[in-house]
Amino acid sequence: MSFTFTKEQLQSIIGNNSNLDGWHEALSNVLPEYEINTPERVAAFIAQCTHESGGFKRLKENLNYKWESLRKVFPKYFPTDELAQEYAHKQEQIANRVYGSRMGNGDESSGDGFRYCGRGLIQLTGKNNYTKFAESIGMAVEEVPALLETFEGAVKSACWFWKTNNLNQYADSGDILTMTKRINGGTIGLEDRIKHYKHALEVFSS
Repeated sequence: MSFTFTKEQLQSIIGNNSNLDGWHEALSNVLPEYEINTPERVAAFIAQCTHESGGFKRLKENLNYKWESLRKVFPKYFPTDELAQEYAHKQEQIANRVYGSRMGNGDESSGDGFRYCGRGLIQLTGKNNYTKFAESIGMAVEEVPALLETFEGAVKSACWFWKTNNLNQYADSGDILTMTKRINGGTIGLEDRIKHYKHALEVFSS
């Protein structure tokens, strides 16, 4: 039998969210499909998504960088001040430059960088990932960007990522460190993720 949780419990974990009803419904419907079905697994999933999406509020990558930030964050793609100044605050152009010709995307002029920029609760990025996710749910890849900005699509893509990376095993053992490395590529926000995880377990056990 799958573990279920109330809307009130979800609110306690993710904080005030004007779309609580939509998130509760989507999580309740989708999590069992991916065997995220125990208090430990659900707590870990919601904790990671809470951190990644700013409390289930950000479903699309924010690329609104100042030129100084472009130089620091993406020095490989913006090697000069002049070039960075040309792209500053232009999210679409920034995405196309930074993500062009990698992760299955076409070159900068193709527009794939922005088309397949980070979306969903655990941000799916790059045409390769979008394509694999699309195949897993029997959908054309071109339709995925819009889907990822819906409750169900945002949850489903995060669940797909979770399953693809075998994250349930780390949830079962409470290994938030390894789980975070799989999601983030490093340990950014580890303390915040652990805090949300412990809080979620407390909420589910009360």
